[in-house]
Amino acid sequence: MTTPAPDTTDLRTGAGVSDALLALLPLVGVWRGDGVGVVAATGAQFRFGQQLSFGHDGRPFLAYESRAWLLDDAGELRRLAWRESGFWRPGPDADGIEVVLASNTGQSLTYTGRAGDGQWELVTEHVHGTPTAVGVDAEHRLYAVRGDELLYATDLAPAGQDLAPHLNGRLSRLGQTSGSG
Repeated sequence: MTTPAPDTTDLRTGAGVSDALLALLPLVGVWRGDGVGVVAATGAQFRFGQQLSFGHDGRPFLAYESRAWLLDDAGELRRLAWRESGFWRPGPDADGIEVVLASNTGQSLTYTGRAGDGQWELVTEHVHGTPTAVGVDAEHRLYAVRGDELLYATDLAPAGQDLAPHLNGRLSRLGQTSGSG
């Protein structure tokens, strides 16, 4: 039995990229780095490490996975933290994007947004949670690729609260996955 080729995070190998993904193309790859977050309920800051992966199999979507871990003041691993996975898709027009994500904290979120000039802005359209999920009403995300760095910031509205700054990350591309040395 023949099996399909696996997803690739390297634009030089694997299946050809769908033309529908041109607005998302700079995201393809594996990114790792760290950042700072704020706990909405207390205002306490925390440090985290993170790895993001954007891969494709030739169809018009990117498979996305994020793993994060909490760091102590010395930058050492404290414990594993959140995970999320899903799909980034082209939207209804050339610059539109749609994102569907599920997290280990029990939420399923759908976002819509815009792509342009090496950046992607997303806002939640729908948030659904399991009965034991951490309550979230909304989220706003902004991603930007600058050279071999992926920068992002999120604002989060925990259940019953307004949007407020939550995460800021700076991740570096692992390897030369884009062909843009």
